[in-house]
Amino acid sequence: MTATDLRNPGIALDASLFEHARVNTPAAQRRAESLKARRSVKKQWQAAWLVKAITCIDLTTLAGDDTPQRVARLCAKARSPLRQDLVAGLGLEAAPPRVGAVCVYPSMVPAAVRALEGSGIPVASVAAGFPSGLTPLRERLAEIDYAVQEGAGEIDIVITRAHVLSQNWQALYEEIQAMRARCGAAHMKAILATGDLKTLRNVYQASMVAMMAGADVIKTSTGKEEVNATLPVGLVMCRAIRDYRSATGHDIGFKPAGGIRTAKDALNWLALMNEELGRAWLEPGMFRIGASALLGDIERQLEHFVTGRYSALHHHAMA
Repeated sequence: MTATDLRNPGIALDASLFEHARVNTPAAQRRAESLKARRSVKKQWQAAWLVKAITCIDLTTLAGDDTPQRVARLCAKARSPLRQDLVAGLGLEAAPPRVGAVCVYPSMVPAAVRALEGSGIPVASVAAGFPSGLTPLRERLAEIDYAVQEGAGEIDIVITRAHVLSQNWQALYEEIQAMRARCGAAHMKAILATGDLKTLRNVYQASMVAMMAGADVIKTSTGKEEVNATLPVGLVMCRAIRDYRSATGHDIGFKPAGGIRTAKDALNWLALMNEELGRAWLEPGMFRIGASALLGDIERQLEHFVTGRYSALHHHAMA
């Protein structure tokens, strides 16, 4: 996401756009499974798609033992996600790929900003009581303030799941609006924690409310729920983005996160974006993948394309 990307101004809460929505769960599951079966790219086309996936990764560390030194190492990987011999083998010396952003806890934002200075790679910070979203609202807003003041260009907020489960759309709308106001110029990604929302209908309705309240991006998960990003959930959220676009003319970004670990996973998500939302959602301004382990497997697959050999995953360190 860059400062030149259009922001979502949001609209007044309009329950008529989502309250009567119904989601056919078996059909959504079949559609997702058929995508994996029908869309397979090989050879140079697969390599190109995997390079594209790298540019859409929010390279993430959200561990209890994070340190400024670990964050600095992750940022070095963000600057150079592929080994130089692979960059040369892929013919990318003129424009080496880089990741979409580095995502950290608020307290690690200063370290990430220092490490990424001059790279053009934005720092994304989780905030607003991540991952549960159950701290008092004033504290959640203060956390957003801190991350923005320290230089985060993107804020990944978490919603109160109880508002969705109780269908209290006004409370959810006002909460997200308040968070959006505190983000200022920083882009806001609204994490719905879809694994906690119980039904795909709830996922659709929460997506619509978040976009109405001004979310620039809707995101599946914190990565801490028992169930995180799944293709059926992604399908429903993409359909919500399409419906919101039809109603308002505004394009909203999408970010799956949690459990996306393999190159094949990344290809499936790219295929979903291309089929459901179109070519614009294959760019980091509109699509991100929240991941930590994913980059290692992509690098391993690209090494196989360049050399014809598979290496052990531990040969592709994150830092």
